Amino acid sequence: MLTPIKQTLQPIHEAVMEPLNNIHDLVYLQWYFRDSKRLRKFKNIHKGESCFIIGNGPSLNKMDLSLLTSLNTFGLNKIYLMLDKVDINLTYHVAVNPIVIEQSKRHFEALNCSSFLSMRPAYRSVKRMNHIYRICTGGSFPFQTDASRILYEGYTVTYVAMQLAFYMGFSKVFLIGVDHNFVAFGKPNEEQNLVGHDPNHFAGNYFGNQKWNLPDLDGSEVAYHLAKFYFERDNRCIYDATVDGKLEIFPKISYEEAIALY
Repeated sequence: MLTPIKQTLQPIHEAVMEPLNNIHDLVYLQWYFRDSKRLRKFKNIHKGESCFIIGNGPSLNKMDLSLLTSLNTFGLNKIYLMLDKVDINLTYHVAVNPIVIEQSKRHFEALNCSSFLSMRPAYRSVKRMNHIYRICTGGSFPFQTDASRILYEGYTVTYVAMQLAFYMGFSKVFLIGVDHNFVAFGKPNEEQNLVGHDPNHFAGNYFGNQKWNLPDLDGSEVAYHLAKFYFERDNRCIYDATVDGKLEIFPKISYEEAIALY
């Protein structure tokens, strides 16, 4: 068991060692010296507040998303395809998958909110703009509480959004559109071409006739358990308000209850 002094010094030690451990990674060093400091302004910027993390499942089509217009929201990946139907007025946007970033780079550049993009694909594809924030992502399961360091992907962009929400100080997080249910045949994370209509997202052209990576539901569940642990240990909570969602990790509430609890 760590002594109180070691508990205090351990995060400092880890923060110092991280750039040293990546000293030969030129892309990481570029991010560390140019972009990581920009992220620090978001620390506890929403302390004690609530937010919605909006997944991209078909269940979004069963919801009145206009109720979110004046609320804090994280939109994920290709959420911009929904903005033609309803003005959600996103607060933040997050995308980490290289395929998604390549397919959507011009759309991300046109967003009217802060957009957090994984640094490696973003450096290759996305213009440097004031609303674009490059985050360093990698690894799998550890839950990172400091967004100016390496954020762990946990096999799903939703997990990255949870870490950002924690860093920003949100005390209640409500998940919607996280259906956790896919029609897919192949190995987890495998790259495929999805031929025809996309049945797994709120829009048929989301990945329809495009490349995508198959979901890793088991891997993402491990990550979600970690997020639940870190939030609850800090007296915060993640609620699952997804309509007919298949995820069984977070407390279930209805969309209407989430709006009332906000």
